[in-house]
Amino acid sequence: MSPGTDPTLSPNPLRRLLSHAVAYYLNQLSQRGGIAVEDAALQLHRRLAVADLHADCLLWGRDLLKRSRIGHVDLPRLIEGGVALQVFSVVTHAPRGINIEKNDAAGDNVTLLAAVQDWPAKARHSLLQRALYQAERLRQLERRADGRLKIVHGKHDLRDVLDRHRERPLVGALLSLEGAHALEGNLDNLDALFDAGFRMIAPTHFIDTDVGGSAHGTRKGGLSELGRAWVARMERMRIAIDLAHASAPTIDDVLAIATRPVIVSHTGVRGTCDNARNVSDDQLRRVAATGGVIGIGFWGTATGGNDVAAIVRAIRHATNVAGADHVALGSDWDGAVNTAIDAAQLPQLTAALMRARFGENEIEKIMGGNVMRVLSTLLPE
Repeated sequence: MSPGTDPTLSPNPLRRLLSHAVAYYLNQLSQRGGIAVEDAALQLHRRLAVADLHADCLLWGRDLLKRSRIGHVDLPRLIEGGVALQVFSVVTHAPRGINIEKNDAAGDNVTLLAAVQDWPAKARHSLLQRALYQAERLRQLERRADGRLKIVHGKHDLRDVLDRHRERPLVGALLSLEGAHALEGNLDNLDALFDAGFRMIAPTHFIDTDVGGSAHGTRKGGLSELGRAWVARMERMRIAIDLAHASAPTIDDVLAIATRPVIVSHTGVRGTCDNARNVSDDQLRRVAATGGVIGIGFWGTATGGNDVAAIVRAIRHATNVAGADHVALGSDWDGAVNTAIDAAQLPQLTAALMRARFGENEIEKIMGGNVMRVLSTLLPE
């Protein structure tokens, strides 16, 4: 069956062209030519159930069922790369002049993008509605994907994806929210987000929120009282907590009260790239102590380099500190960054890990097994 046109995309061809141009400019590949993939690495990769913890591709107004030269992710490339589970993150606010050191809420690039893409009026003016609108984009993709994409709501869906992944092309999709500012200060909005399919939420993105401080905010404080209530409610609802972008005090506060594993969906490590975006060795150990996972990013600010070798160096440091049971992939594909590889090129990472003398069991865990194990604990039935 040939899928029809994505009904969530703008009917205006000039608006689509402008949106695609922005996406192309902001999401490119930093490594040209790639690296060789030996037969042994390719055979191993084909046996893996690959999982990636972070991609922002719902933001850009592309039909993700069609293979594209724009960005890093679409369903054909995910299938070619052997991805069994992709976390689709939703961005609802991105401050003007965005940087990793200090941002306030003045100005918002998503407002401009929403106007260019003809988002519904309510999604242009409400952060909550922006989240719900992008969740609807993913549901439309699932409906049109002819059984090749399945949204993961709970453990049963995850088991189904894993059982069926090797039999035929199938990608599991899990919805994540990048920043609790989309709650608009009301924890009852977690119910609407849960009903829309969200199963992972971060307290912050690039700005401080009512819940807690961002590593890139103006105050960079810890959890508020609302934030403490947010942690408890998230755990009751079995929504995973994502500490990517959180300030050090917010990470400390969450880890002090969390009773379930936590996730850092996309980050680098200060041991190989020391900046405000990345996590320290102490944070690596403490996240691992919860039973959680840390997703290593694929872009230069995370790894300190522009190639697959830099990703491997960050993974090696993280495994040395936290253990191979607690390291995963967190690409940040289509996150307005240049990444070393796109979804179709994931066998290159498997090959590079083999050359770096990671064992097959370690590679299986890092490339997806750890994510599957943790989500099997965190997700509702």
